[in-house]
Amino acid sequence: MNELNILITVIGAIVLFLGLVSDYFRRNWWTSDPLTALLLGILLSPVALGVVNSTNWGIPQEHLLEQTARFTLAIGLMGVALRTPKGYFFRNWRPLAILLGLVMPLMWVASGLLVYWILKIPFWEAMLVGGAITPTDPIVSTSIVTGVVAEDNLPRRLRHLISAESGANDGLAYPLVLLSILMLEQFSSGDAQASLTDLLSHWFTRVILWEVGVAIFCGVLLGYLAGCLLKLAERKKTIERQSFLGYTVALSLTVLGGAQLIGTDGVLAVFIAGLAFDHVIEGSERAEEENFQEAINRFFTLPIFILLGLTIPWQQWWSLGWWNLVLVLAVLILRRLPAILLLHRLIKPIKNFPEAMFVGWFGPIGVAAIYYAGYSLRRTGVEEVWLVCSLMICASIFAQGLSATPLTKLYGKYIQKKKHTQTITENY
Repeated sequence: MNELNILITVIGAIVLFLGLVSDYFRRNWWTSDPLTALLLGILLSPVALGVVNSTNWGIPQEHLLEQTARFTLAIGLMGVALRTPKGYFFRNWRPLAILLGLVMPLMWVASGLLVYWILKIPFWEAMLVGGAITPTDPIVSTSIVTGVVAEDNLPRRLRHLISAESGANDGLAYPLVLLSILMLEQFSSGDAQASLTDLLSHWFTRVILWEVGVAIFCGVLLGYLAGCLLKLAERKKTIERQSFLGYTVALSLTVLGGAQLIGTDGVLAVFIAGLAFDHVIEGSERAEEENFQEAINRFFTLPIFILLGLTIPWQQWWSLGWWNLVLVLAVLILRRLPAILLLHRLIKPIKNFPEAMFVGWFGPIGVAAIYYAGYSLRRTGVEEVWLVCSLMICASIFAQGLSATPLTKLYGKYIQKKKHTQTITENY
């Protein structure tokens, strides 16, 4: 109980603190909210001050992280959906199709092969790790594409592209994770060839058509219905302002829980519901909902990173030796960047090579990977999945958290210099 009270106090205090100085931190200290929360969790853990020891809670740490991450994703994805301009996916379906249909599978293959080659673990275990760390995280991305530094230096087209991709691929990574799990289970049984066709058929009908397809349908239906009911309640004057402000939180949790109950992809359903809801509400309502959602995002998303810092498997990491450093560098550089550089001419919002470098680098691994890693461990019992995924999650939070502000400012200087050169050229 004392440790719980400590956590409650710390979470409340850090939200208050970051609410007061977050912009100053981003401008001058080159850090992000997730990185700050992660460092605080490490500070409280047994490897530092030893104030909180999560192993004494009597709950499997990975299971606790999985469920906390699922809840966090629901809140964060609703915020991303409300922040995305109306009709963005319809107007930009071609570049998003490239990112989700080509770049994401390439990220999965690249990540899985790197884990397989460097750590020498079984192939489908490595591909399962690759699937879990494939999605770009909307929670960490929010700290990159929002705030004063991003608004001053990044064009909206890049900010919207990164947000939209991170929102959509969180749910769409689910089929990759499930395919890896099914293949791993099949090859572990020793009868791989006999029923491989049945396995792929099951994956397509159960995972793609039902869990993904029905999730999209339910998300559209529930989001649109929620928006229509909200407008009806406003016309009938049956809704109070306080109820209005909590509406999207309730929608997030309703869709997440309902989708899981019928056996579909709840994470994807929440994001689709947010887009459908946003399509219905008016511009003034949207602005107020965005402000509210950003406020609660900070409160609901920081605890997962504190919890991650408390549960880092330091001893298991050290058991990997120097190979963990090799893996971190290889995955951070090769997981996403080469695919974006290869295909950036087909992604319309990306105008030039520096922008491709920026988008290619900022594909953070975060809360979605925590969720899929915990889910995979629970399904397969393979400890290496959580071990490697947690390593890559923490490495990504550090790398992208520390580089977000300087690289964003550097890009802003590049744009200003380019505009200045164009002005001089036009004058002559």
